[in-house]
Amino acid sequence: MSKNTNAQPPEKFTGIKLKDIPDSAVGFKAIKSALKHVTKEAGLVKGISLLKNLNQKDGFDCPGCAWPDPDAKRAFLAEYCENGAKAVAEEATKDKVSPLFFATHSVNELSKLSDYEIGKSGRITQPMYLPEGKDNYQEISWENAFSIIGQELNALQSPDEAIFYTSGRTCNEAAYLYQLFVRHYGTNNLPDCSNMCHESSGSALSETLGIGKGSVTLDDFNHADLVIVMGQNPGTNHPRMLTALGETKNNGGKIITVNPLPEVGLLNYKDPQNPLKWVGSGKDLTDLFLQVKINGDVALLKIILKLMKEKEVASPNSVFNHEFINSKTEGLEALLSDLDTFFIEDLLPQTGLTLEEIEKATDLIINNDKIIICWAMGLTQHKNAVDNIRELVNILLLKGSIGKKGAGTCPVRGHSNVQGDRTMGIWEKMPDAFIDSLEKEFSFKAPRKHGYDVVNSIEAMHNGKAKVFIGMGGNFVSATPDTEYTADALRNCNLTVHISTKLNRSHLIHGKQALILPCLGRSEKDITANGEQFITVENSMGVVHQSKGHLKPHSPFLLSETAIVAGMATATLVNSNVNWTKLASDYDLIRNKIEATINGFENYNKRARLKGGFYLPNNARDNNFSPTSSGKANFTLNKPSDIDLNKDEFIMMTIRTHDQYNTTIYGLNDRYRGVLNERRIVFMNEEDMKENNLKQLDLVDLVSHFNNEKRIAKGFLVVKYDIPKQCTATYFPEANVLVPIKSVARESNTPTSKTVIITIEKR
Repeated sequence: MSKNTNAQPPEKFTGIKLKDIPDSAVGFKAIKSALKHVTKEAGLVKGISLLKNLNQKDGFDCPGCAWPDPDAKRAFLAEYCENGAKAVAEEATKDKVSPLFFATHSVNELSKLSDYEIGKSGRITQPMYLPEGKDNYQEISWENAFSIIGQELNALQSPDEAIFYTSGRTCNEAAYLYQLFVRHYGTNNLPDCSNMCHESSGSALSETLGIGKGSVTLDDFNHADLVIVMGQNPGTNHPRMLTALGETKNNGGKIITVNPLPEVGLLNYKDPQNPLKWVGSGKDLTDLFLQVKINGDVALLKIILKLMKEKEVASPNSVFNHEFINSKTEGLEALLSDLDTFFIEDLLPQTGLTLEEIEKATDLIINNDKIIICWAMGLTQHKNAVDNIRELVNILLLKGSIGKKGAGTCPVRGHSNVQGDRTMGIWEKMPDAFIDSLEKEFSFKAPRKHGYDVVNSIEAMHNGKAKVFIGMGGNFVSATPDTEYTADALRNCNLTVHISTKLNRSHLIHGKQALILPCLGRSEKDITANGEQFITVENSMGVVHQSKGHLKPHSPFLLSETAIVAGMATATLVNSNVNWTKLASDYDLIRNKIEATINGFENYNKRARLKGGFYLPNNARDNNFSPTSSGKANFTLNKPSDIDLNKDEFIMMTIRTHDQYNTTIYGLNDRYRGVLNERRIVFMNEEDMKENNLKQLDLVDLVSHFNNEKRIAKGFLVVKYDIPKQCTATYFPEANVLVPIKSVARESNTPTSKTVIITIEKR
């Protein structure tokens, strides 16, 4: 086995071009880009067929983001976004990664490619096996692949020596069967991609409101007086959200945007579903833009809270919703007392804003009651990430803006079924009630000890405490922090297994033995011995609905994720009383088991067949906070940033390009930020560049500093950008090598990919 496998993308430059930043997002250029990708990857006829069925009630769910579809009528041929089109095009590509490809391309050779080049290799057609000491994957039968997995798992001294990772694209049926297999095997080591993104949201919302999900529906945006969008770039990451924000504006609502970067998609957009809007100036979205410093959010929110308190004291009952507070909440007096220990003049420098700007935002909050606050990883990947979310909940509680139409919490989740996977039990610390229901339904003794999350899993593999890694989807080594550390952890394993559609870098960072198990994509037909099946997914607002592919599978050797789980379970649990093969042949049987063990899934099979699906129960949406420790919605005390930068230090946050979704890179352009044909860049404030003797496109190395440890990412080009002083931004996964494994959020243990302290060294 080669030891030279690169864990981070190689230092390559492809001819950067800098363009003017566009004035508006989406519109005709987005449609043109989407059609270009679809035609190039899948061909025109196949591509049109894909788009016609994408996100339709009788079609298949987008494998990209989890933004919900309209409950009622959907746009014909346009119920998708540019990146959604790119996602399905990647999945339906004509290119194939066959056994011949692996025979002629060694692991060592492939590792020298960039992540973009690896991903463009194509769809994997057959199960592949990398024996110990070899450098070329070779073809293997499904039976032998499952046998190797069963042998390795059963050879471990403890089930806790195995890690079972899940990406958010796994459907409900496969996720449920997967967690059942893992717990039947004897461990709760079920880390998932939520651990790295919205775990902080779940921790904060569960504590304050009694449910780890958001409380709003898509229709609430039609009724909101004010929407606050924090730490999020929907124009790239969730473009269909712009339509919902546009409806807020159409109905007279206001929008506040809080972000270190002035993202085009939140300032102005052109509706792609209305050709009459493709020309002209577009629709302005943001009424007030607060360009906060990275990790200055708690300081900003705390100043707003103090200003709200001042106004309430000066004019009682003019700001706070006392009827709601008295009947539904706990902890107001502690919050108000704690606010007195902070001073605006101390907090203000952390925000990078003027007091006048914050007063304008406060006035909008004071003068409106139906308020939605949306957020994404800009809030969740900091040391004080849980504080970020709890503090914004404090504002909503003071206003009574929970549990009413047009108001509430809206964590905007990433992968299309990441929320559904958690509902199905993909979590390392599911509550006892869930475990009890599994034991009762399946007659086995399930483990109770909490398992490893993502960070704990990496450390366990690195320290030799975990020896088998199985990844259900995703690109683990590129998605996780501390790239070299994570790579060494995977190399320590006896066996690494990846269930995937396409080749990615994680297939090249392997244990002593490695397996690649190719699965069906969302757009492909899933036919079992009992006929054609459909799957179900849950969107970010708690709607469960069906998804059914219509394309012929890319290869006759592909299996569904559900069938792969059943194959692994059958080979491993030889004395199991569960008929895994039977369950995997008829997904109605799996849904019957879900109904029997998880609240909210009554008449699951019947309701799953309803056009548009059904809503799961949501206590916060119903103005019921009984699941919290107090039985009410809880005010909380939160801490602002404790970062104190030296003069030569910067805070770095990792971000996506517009040609990217998570670790999948569709192209090399970031159109909305004016950067083309290059990914190894660092965005910097112009004044910071001058003070550090740096010019546009200078070549630099980035060095992160944590607990006296240094991590280096070599070869980045400096790009001048509108970003606060001492703040920088870089693309992931290229910069993940700088994120320390032990730098995590309090309580949620989420890697702090948005607050990495770096210095910049000119080449």
